[in-house]
Amino acid sequence: MIKISADSTCDLSPELKKKLDVAIVPLSIVAGDDMFRDGIDIHPEDVFRFGEEGIACQTGAVNVFEYQQHFQKLTSGSKAVFHISLGSGFSSCHSNALLAARDFSNVHVIDSKNLTTGSGLLVYDVALLAAEGLEPLEIKKRLEDNVAKGEVSFVIDQLDYLARGGRCSAITAQGAKVLRLKPCIEVRDGAMIVGRKYRGTFEKVVTSYVKERLQDRTDIDFSRVFVTQAGCEPELVNGVVALVEELANFKEILVTEAGCTISSHCGPNTLGIVFRQK
Repeated sequence: MIKISADSTCDLSPELKKKLDVAIVPLSIVAGDDMFRDGIDIHPEDVFRFGEEGIACQTGAVNVFEYQQHFQKLTSGSKAVFHISLGSGFSSCHSNALLAARDFSNVHVIDSKNLTTGSGLLVYDVALLAAEGLEPLEIKKRLEDNVAKGEVSFVIDQLDYLARGGRCSAITAQGAKVLRLKPCIEVRDGAMIVGRKYRGTFEKVVTSYVKERLQDRTDIDFSRVFVTQAGCEPELVNGVVALVEELANFKEILVTEAGCTISSHCGPNTLGIVFRQK
């Protein structure tokens, strides 16, 4: 039996986690003097509530001991365990998981080089490849081949949360607010970069963003796409799903909510579409 594991930052929906039988390791979220476990005793709405109160939430990596305990539970009776980690360029989670995996001969740690549902794509891959009956080494090779194919981006309504976390200056955040700029954040080569800066209402920006990402593309793998959001109104998300259906013929459109890690960095009204290139 192949068992699947992932950091909480894979941002899969509860239904998909259950369907794929994924064992999740929660990152920690620190708010003031209190520490919480991502997705267990703190959720995105709590992060946004803290933000409204002026409290910046900080994220913490899973430590080696926590991974050891997690892997110990999964290795019993399993042929192999595949753990999809938050990208090594974003956190020490990957290196800590590698250290923990040294104690187990059948634990494979895959560096997603990504975050949110960019990692989720690989989690999904493990389930599909295992269902095909592939051997662990072949699964590992396929996963490593797929790492570079993920296309992950998202647009942010405000920079206040990034400023609170020290990832941009307060002046930059205020300037973006005055100019009504909404940046697109992209993951490239395992790192986040700022792409195009859109201007206007968030609803207008999201429409432009989705069109630019999908229109007239011939290099997309149309197997599945994630519409991943944090703190967006249902009507907006439904509109994005309809637009994705209009622009591209994906076999599967998966809607999911970003967890506390992304939410604490980006704030409410964050939305991205995540898919794979051919």
